[in-house]
Amino acid sequence: MERFAWKELQEWKESPKRKPLLLKGARQVGKTYLLKAFGKTAYDSVAYVNCDNNRLMHEMFRDDYDIERIIRNLTAITKVKIEPHKTLIILDEIQEVPKGLASLKYFCEEAPQYHVAVAGSLLGIAMHEQTSFPVGKVDMMELYPMNFEEFLAAMGEKELLYLLQVKDWESLRVLRSRYIDLLRQYYFVGGMPEAVAAYREDKDILKVRTIQQAILSAYHDDVSKHAPQREVPRIHMVFRSIPSQLGKDNKKFVFGALKKGARATEFEIAIQWLIDSGIIYKVNRITRPQLPLSFYEDFSAFKLFLLDCGLMGALANVPAAAILVGDSIFKEYKGSFTEAFVLQQMKTMKEVSVYYYSNDNSTLEIDFVIQCGTRVIPIEVKAEENLRSKSLKTYVEKNSGLKAIRLSMSDYRNQDWLENVPLYAVGVIKDEGSSISASLS
Repeated sequence: MERFAWKELQEWKESPKRKPLLLKGARQVGKTYLLKAFGKTAYDSVAYVNCDNNRLMHEMFRDDYDIERIIRNLTAITKVKIEPHKTLIILDEIQEVPKGLASLKYFCEEAPQYHVAVAGSLLGIAMHEQTSFPVGKVDMMELYPMNFEEFLAAMGEKELLYLLQVKDWESLRVLRSRYIDLLRQYYFVGGMPEAVAAYREDKDILKVRTIQQAILSAYHDDVSKHAPQREVPRIHMVFRSIPSQLGKDNKKFVFGALKKGARATEFEIAIQWLIDSGIIYKVNRITRPQLPLSFYEDFSAFKLFLLDCGLMGALANVPAAAILVGDSIFKEYKGSFTEAFVLQQMKTMKEVSVYYYSNDNSTLEIDFVIQCGTRVIPIEVKAEENLRSKSLKTYVEKNSGLKAIRLSMSDYRNQDWLENVPLYAVGVIKDEGSSISASLS
């Protein structure tokens, strides 16, 4: 299946300043598949090694970091002749061999002619950053679940994808029913590559839900295997609470919803563990819409989202019919699916930092406020065609220089202070050349 990260991999391969590549991401987002497919297409040969439970890999890095010896050993293990510039060396699950991660420094400094790409879970990489992480000696990429545009490509809807990318608003208006139907399908299937591949094959929604449950089960097992034992119950509590927390009118994460009298200090490690694993995303509140937004971050107030809307539906056990049939998915659950969908798309956008805003008494709230290059953009998410935006208009009037985006089921329209963008066209936010928004003065 086509992944937009392919272009980044090609740029990495051709870069004269290329360093060993570290591809990070949560489990099951397609890191291994992407690297193997790229290697088979862009190189003469691929030398692939899975480091998980691999005794030979531990022994290979036990004594030193002699690159010639390492190349000989990798050739023996993979039975592939490793040639400079012609062979892609892939070390999978690199977090299982910390010294293998450290060896990237020596590939960078002593043997840049070898093309090395490693894949690892976010959690495992984070655990090793303090000890053997080759700071400044690797190029990094992060892979996320497939976004809606990648889903369209996987479903064979190349023409619909093209119309989105060129922002042909009139054609989008004419074809809106097709886009909305595909959006419903994406809400259910989500962007985990295995689920998307299964759905593309025969549209078997039962198979898709089985795959999603298996991924959730694998995440559950990862918690038990890797997390500090005293934190395991708290991690599970936080994870299971996310759908109900997002189902509230005020989607701010409330510790008291976990258990009576719960305090932030009890769950800080549990939340950070889930963030480090890539399983959840944390969106912090800001107090002012001024550049840089990180200066106005309030760490005490935040929202938590699951990494994939399809997995969220499986975790909440939402019936397939409630998502795929009719418009109830856009109207029910306080718009939580729609907000989760929008965030999932924005996480795949380069140089976009995501926050939200609410005033001290929570009487005015903006779903998302993003920093995109030198622009600050307040974003309101509407799960249906309701175009009332009192809070958003008030926010823009109080902060001159802003132009807002409203994402809704309505067609595109441009006003002085606001652009209404159809939900299925959320990807236009990533366009640096887009007319959307003005720079903050």
